[in-house]
Amino acid sequence: MAEFIDGKRISQEIKDELKERVAQLGTQGITGCLAVIQVGSDPASSVYVRNKKRACAYIGIQSQSYELDEHTSESELLELIDKLNKDEKINGILVQLPLPKGMDENKVIQAISPKKDVDGFHPQNVGALVSGLPGFVSCTPAGIIQLLKRSKIEAAGKNCVVIGRSNIVGKPMSLLMLRENATVTIAHSKTANLREVCKRADILIVAIGKPRFIDASYVKEGAVVIDVGIHRNAENKLCGDVDFDQVCPHVKAITPVPGGVGPMTIAMLMHNCVEAMAARIPSAN
Repeated sequence: MAEFIDGKRISQEIKDELKERVAQLGTQGITGCLAVIQVGSDPASSVYVRNKKRACAYIGIQSQSYELDEHTSESELLELIDKLNKDEKINGILVQLPLPKGMDENKVIQAISPKKDVDGFHPQNVGALVSGLPGFVSCTPAGIIQLLKRSKIEAAGKNCVVIGRSNIVGKPMSLLMLRENATVTIAHSKTANLREVCKRADILIVAIGKPRFIDASYVKEGAVVIDVGIHRNAENKLCGDVDFDQVCPHVKAITPVPGGVGPMTIAMLMHNCVEAMAARIPSAN
């Protein structure tokens, strides 16, 4: 029987550790505040923003919410980001994606100070990851590394296949697995013989964006499967990119959806916020 990799439990462990660290930083007079900007009223984005604010409250840092009308201009958004970059009380700035049509996401991401880019999307932080230098790491891939480590799943020397090449998950995920000394293959929509490529994986990380796309025929017996996808099926129930019921009997360990990767993303966002706080300690500079 496959082990379920419990993202809820592990994310709670991380948040409890961060809560203690925030309290310790508070004794040194260091406080934290995350600025969350949402443009428009996309229901899914509103849920994510609410969860991020709750997580801030739990670990003991403040959050400031900026809910902008969907007709807000790009220049107005950039002006707000500039103001928050200069505000010393703000440790982290998060712009909830996707943005309304007509806004240049890359331009907006690049406007955020790399020192406050707790999403880890700024090119300077991405470049630091590529170079093995300190910087904020994209939260979902960082969360997957914690899922593996805290579940005692060894990556070194293993064959890892990452399906997906997005800047937010696929690319940083592959770099982090390389850092863990795995042998990494990146697969995507144009990969020839995808099924055969996936069946070579000791660790299969799926971020393909297609509900229940990966069935048992893609998975090596005894592999570890990490499902990044989240969708609603015909019965309006949450499901992932992996056909969980089909794949589960064949694998050593698997993340459920919900309750696997999802909770880890917010936990690692909080981790980045606390790192931004700690950077204010004089000896850390």
